[in-house]
This record gives sequence, C-alpha cells and structure tokens, in this order.
Amino acid sequence: MKKNIFFFLCILLTMSMLLTACSTSTNSSPVGSASPSSAPAKSSSGDKVTLNVALWDENVSDVMKKSIEIYKKDHPNVDVKVTYTPWADYWTKLKTSLAGKSGPDVFWMNGPNIYTYASMGLLKDVQPLIKADNLDTTQYTKALVDLYSYKGNLYGLPYFLDSVGLYYNKEIFDKAGIKYPDATWTWDNVKEAGAKLTDKSKGIYGFVAPIANQNGYYNFVHQAGGFIINPDKTKSGFDAPGTLSAFNWMSDLMKQGISPTGQQQLETEPRQLFGSGKAAMFPGISVNAPELYKMLGDKLGVAPLAQGKQKASIVHGLSWVMNKNTAHEKEAWELIKVLSGKDGEKLLADSGFSIPALKGTEEGWVKSIPSLNLKVFVDSLEFGVSYPVSKSTAQWQDIEAKEIQDAFLGKKSFDEATKNIATKMNEILKKENEQ
Repeated sequence: MKKNIFFFLCILLTMSMLLTACSTSTNSSPVGSASPSSAPAKSSSGDKVTLNVALWDENVSDVMKKSIEIYKKDHPNVDVKVTYTPWADYWTKLKTSLAGKSGPDVFWMNGPNIYTYASMGLLKDVQPLIKADNLDTTQYTKALVDLYSYKGNLYGLPYFLDSVGLYYNKEIFDKAGIKYPDATWTWDNVKEAGAKLTDKSKGIYGFVAPIANQNGYYNFVHQAGGFIINPDKTKSGFDAPGTLSAFNWMSDLMKQGISPTGQQQLETEPRQLFGSGKAAMFPGISVNAPELYKMLGDKLGVAPLAQGKQKASIVHGLSWVMNKNTAHEKEAWELIKVLSGKDGEKLLADSGFSIPALKGTEEGWVKSIPSLNLKVFVDSLEFGVSYPVSKSTAQWQDIEAKEIQDAFLGKKSFDEATKNIATKMNEILKKENEQ
C-alpha cells in the first residue's frame, strides 16, 4: 500500500494489477504447502503451533521482531515465521496460495484488493471475533475502518495509514516574500501564490497538480464536492459536476504555467521535480516525508491541503487480515490484536515508518522528523476520505487511467473523458452488484 505512483497511468495500471493474493497458513509447513484442517487449533494444551505471516516491506522487520516478542510472552508455544516477499511478486504468490487453500495465516492487505479478496471468500470475517472480545473499533481511524469493511463487517484490523498534505519549499517562498501555506488556504490562494512563485527563467513551477490519483485528483474531486464512487459501491461519481470542476481547476493551472503539464509530468516524475527545487508546492503522501526531507532538508515544510468547497484528504493504509482457511484462528487473532494494538502501534510509530492506525499512538511518528510539522497529516484525518474501492477496482481504474491520461495530454476534453469513465464504470458496478 505504500506504493506511491510516479505517473498517473503507471499508477492506475499498477493499481489495477493488484487483484491478486498472498500465501496461506499451515501448522509448521512452509508457505505454499497444502493447507491443514480449517478447525482452530487448541494451543492451550501446550502443543507447538506455527503461524506464518506474510508482508512485503522489510523496513518493518525490526518492528515485527519486537511485536512478536511481546506476543510470545503470552504464547510461548507459538512459533511465528515471517516471510517478506517483494511487492512485484507478493500479490501473485498470495493469490495462488490462497486459491489453493494454503499460504500465510496472517498477512498484509491493501485497499484496492480488500473487496476482491473478501468477496472471493479468501479472508476471515473478523467481526464475530471483534464482538466476542468487545473490541472497540472506533479507536482506529474511521476512513480505514470503512475501507476494510465488507458488507458491514470488518475483515481486518487497520495497521498503518497514509494521508495527503501540501509540501512546500520554504526557500522559494522566502525569496518571493510570500507567507507559507496554512490551514486557511483555499484553491484561490494556491492559484494566486502559485503564479507569483512560478519563475519560468529558472524552470520553477509554483505548484504541481499531480496527475496521480491518491495524492492528486482524488483529493481535488472530493474538495470540489464530487466523488469517485458512492458508499454503496453502486454508482460512479465521475459525471458529477464537482468532479469535472476539479479537473478543470487542475487544467487551468497547467495552461497558466503554474503547474507542469501532463506531458511534462510524464517526462519528469513530480516528486523528483519538487525534491530538486523546481516546484514551490507539491501535494504528497505522508510516507513521502523522509525522502523529501532527505532531498530538501530544513527547506521542507508541510501544511494541510488547500480546500475547495470543502476540506478533504484521501486516506489509504494497510490492514492485518486472516486467512479464511487458517488452522489456527485463535492464535492468529491474538497476534493481529498485538500487531494492531497499543504496543504494536507504538513500536511502528517510534520506527518512523508510517502513521499508526490506532488513535493516540502517533507521537513517535510525529516526532520522527523534528523540523517538520508532521502533525499536519494526523490532523487531516479529521476530514479524511477513504481511498475509493469496489470488487472490480482494477477494471474501472484501467478505464479511468486511459481516459484521464488522454484528457491531460489534450486528446479529448475532460467532459468527454469523465462521462466515458462514468458510463463504463457504472456498467462494471452493475455487474458487481448482480453477482
């Protein structure tokens, strides 16, 4: 979930490939072996149990090690084996193993795939376990609880999240004598300041209007009062008036030279352009902070996204889910509760890896770059909007990618592109809901 997309088409096409799966759990068998009985094991007898855990980012290996140590204090008879599979192979391996009723007991799940995996019956519905333990899920960021709920039930416990803020280059602002962005800024402020900050002689843009979805137009669409998909997953919002106005706003910034065009963003990745000092403002994801700070140092600042008709920031993040066919439901659920519980989330925050999903455990992450006001990203969760998904996210994002790319490259109008997306997306959603 952490894959931030460099170019809009690549991003969406990549997202569309996320319809795949993980690996499944066995007792002490290696990942990919035949699955054992789905009946929960009785570890209270002292029998040795092995839990297989799968994820893709080794940057959390130290956090995982410490979290497992906490878990084993109360579960000394459980051996937890963690497998890190590179992102490029993770989903294919996962889908193959789960479809064969094998694979990891516990694993990472992202937004674009949750509906697909849940609807295919590959994930354990953890709502009954939540109810039995009287677990208060309101302690997790609402946007993530909504994202990982299917047919009203949670299918995983949120682990960490990403939100979007406005990164800016203090040096460029200082030289232009313009005050830094703050929570009062609107689209008009971005346009006005962006024009003054643009310096064509030095190749500096005032603002980057990313043609990516997560840190780009998904935010602007919601800020304009539009939407990508309705809560019931039955209707596209691409033909809503607010949606079109968001694209027109982005297009105007490009026509005025305040933002690099779609073609220019294809040639130079926007995050690199901003990090090299060639843009004054850049809407970016919270996980971009370490990379951008490394590039700009104390020149880097961050503020909330400017608002249109309303405030909005797209929220995505990962959840810990359980294999539907695990033989060790009890042990797996206890592990998930540790990983997504107070101790596990504090360890994650202190590592600086990402914002923990559990409210009140963010302090370590907020302090991970002292000179940067990372609290902006946490505060933006107040007006956070879940990353849009359905069972067929990949299918309609493929269509979305092509149509929006054509519009940004001037091959068709945004009015035509958004109407095309809405028509085809509604057809896909109709089929989804008939199944």
